[in-house]
Amino acid sequence: MFRHLLVPLDGSGMAESALPAAAALAGRFKATVTLLHVIEKNAPERVHGEMHLRTPEQALEYLKAVSRRAFPKGISVHLHVHRAPVRKMAKAIVAHEEEFRHDLIVMCTHGRGGTSRLLAGSVAQRVIGKGTKPVLILHPNRDVKSAPFSCKSILAPLDDNPEHVQALSAAKSLASAFGAALHLLMVVRTAGTVAGKWSQVFRLLPGATFHMLEMEVPDAEAYLESRKSVLEKSGLAVTAAVERGNPVDVILKTAAESSADLIVLGTHGRFGADAFLSGSVAGDVCSRCGLPLLLVPVGK
Repeated sequence: MFRHLLVPLDGSGMAESALPAAAALAGRFKATVTLLHVIEKNAPERVHGEMHLRTPEQALEYLKAVSRRAFPKGISVHLHVHRAPVRKMAKAIVAHEEEFRHDLIVMCTHGRGGTSRLLAGSVAQRVIGKGTKPVLILHPNRDVKSAPFSCKSILAPLDDNPEHVQALSAAKSLASAFGAALHLLMVVRTAGTVAGKWSQVFRLLPGATFHMLEMEVPDAEAYLESRKSVLEKSGLAVTAAVERGNPVDVILKTAAESSADLIVLGTHGRFGADAFLSGSVAGDVCSRCGLPLLLVPVGK
């Protein structure tokens, strides 16, 4: 499924946390890798406590060094420095979609924490919000060599939005490539965790809301069982479960209990303030989860 990986790097060791995953994916899918550095306009001298790459020549030498040490022989690695200085990193990364025709972006997320990060969103989150390509988001690890990419267990949360099932194709491909167990999850909210229009209905008709949510459970179980049956015919090891509660809380809890190495989610690309106000599950999971997260844009 993934034949060309784009890996944006800013020159920091934290950003290089994405490299083990990129190398593992390139090996499994026999994919081409493009390492990208975008020259930042009025760049600071240091980024994340390290010297900042401020000239195209510095950036190209850096990418050459990364290519030699991070990817084994046999993997095709291209290097690209976007020489025209830009202010908006996410916009510049997305602008290369037509030029490179990559089908996956692998990058690290780092920066602000807490509420400020939730409202502003990271560069990685803005890339998925503006672009049309799936983004594998890794979290920073300064000691890159001690953090090899593992993909033995994949969690794929689904909901009743038919567009979100597009993410299941990516989860299936990854499970096949890595021989990973695939766990399907659907979360049916409880009356106390309803959101959006359901919260208004609950205030007016609490009893009816409770019964409607209870009726969703058998439908969800039947839906997951049908998906599980199809995936098992492909030779995958698949489990499925319907849980109750707040979707984000349940996803994080299930990921821990199932020892998931990766979460795959479909998203409409709402992050930052938009996600905060709309209650986006993907945006909240991204802000709270420390696991690798593959976000697949849907409805674009």
